[in-house]
Amino acid sequence: MTFRSTKTFVPVALLAAAIVTTAASPQQIPRAVKVVQLTGLPGMKENAKGILSVENGDLHFVHGKAISDVSASLIQDVVTGSDSQEAVGKTVGIISMAAPYGGGRFLSLFRNKIDTLTVEYRDADGAFHGAIFTMPVGTAEEIKKELIAQGAHTFSSTSADKEQKQ
Repeated sequence: MTFRSTKTFVPVALLAAAIVTTAASPQQIPRAVKVVQLTGLPGMKENAKGILSVENGDLHFVHGKAISDVSASLIQDVVTGSDSQEAVGKTVGIISMAAPYGGGRFLSLFRNKIDTLTVEYRDADGAFHGAIFTMPVGTAEEIKKELIAQGAHTFSSTSADKEQKQ
């Protein structure tokens, strides 16, 4: 090989090796994810920010000193989805509406994508409850898979199940 073809071959080989290594590594299952619990967990305020994890057969949510656990065996259904939320905070959004020529409305066009996780469960007395969480994109499906592996029930299939059926 000449010097010129070697200069081209080495970067291409390194790029190919990086792609193969990335594709071969298994996807990390999130152990603890920063989420917002919109509603549904006993003892938690609405819109509580905290850490959600699946450990020892329980869905575990921690907000400050408050902790809420739901046993995976009591979960009747787990549903994931995707949504978006405004990228501009409430205070800035309200103040920006006073901008001349509708400039504040322009800020409402900027949105962030998020995942949603809805969990329907029964408590120890048999009462039916539901909890809704929002989290970063790509984490809800992994938490759903982990919950199902630890005994949760679901009526809807995961995207991986849909791909296998095709």
